[in-house]
Amino acid sequence: MKKLWLEANMDSPQLFEIPCGQVVVYSRRCPNRRTPNEDAAMVFLVDEARAVLVVADGCGGMSGGADASRIAVTTIRRSLERVASGGSLRSAILDGVEAANRKILKLGVGAATTLTVAVIERDRVRSLHIGDSQIVLVGARGKVKLQTPTHSPVGYAIEAGVLSESDAMTHEDRHLVSNVVGTHGCWVQVGLQRKVAKRDTLILATDGIFDSFSIEEVSELIRSGPLEKAAKELAYQAADRIDSDIGKPDDATFLLYRRVCS
Repeated sequence: MKKLWLEANMDSPQLFEIPCGQVVVYSRRCPNRRTPNEDAAMVFLVDEARAVLVVADGCGGMSGGADASRIAVTTIRRSLERVASGGSLRSAILDGVEAANRKILKLGVGAATTLTVAVIERDRVRSLHIGDSQIVLVGARGKVKLQTPTHSPVGYAIEAGVLSESDAMTHEDRHLVSNVVGTHGCWVQVGLQRKVAKRDTLILATDGIFDSFSIEEVSELIRSGPLEKAAKELAYQAADRIDSDIGKPDDATFLLYRRVCS
């Protein structure tokens, strides 16, 4: 299975069954905005034991944001298609990021995108990310087992303990990003492999989600119950918040993955 969502404007989340798990995708353009959705997403099933999930957020306000996110996910897809049986997914993704960075720079219009990748290999997951889209792994009882940091001034302030998550959600600089694909200084933060237990839920999402919800709120919404139902509730609440004073007006995209076997 190789599914991409580019410039999508979905009415509701879509559920897919994969070996030992379920995946739900949702991507929607910012309400009342005429420009295309600058987010992109991909689900790439490598084989029966391995899958790659990708979310990219083309930088709003920059020329070619939608082009940048499209180039990022399609270039990584082509890199993954060349992986031989048992080949390294990590190396393929890093090669894809490097190639995508060159292509976006070559556009010459200042285009850029964030990029968040989850590599699932049996009961393990590894995160690779650039920018302020995030990955969070939540246990069935709500324990946050993995949370990627954001590459942004506000994200660094949270990591340093000088800014609370609640204050960050309304901070005037929350739209600034320090690390994106499409720049000469682009770098990839590669996480360690983490175990994914049965009923754990993984979310990859753009800042259109995480600027409108706290990690605790997202965790509570997705940790239990039918995955599709959780996705629909998150999508509904996201649309409501983005269209109000609670959230930041933005495109919103997320992928949910839940492991269903031991």
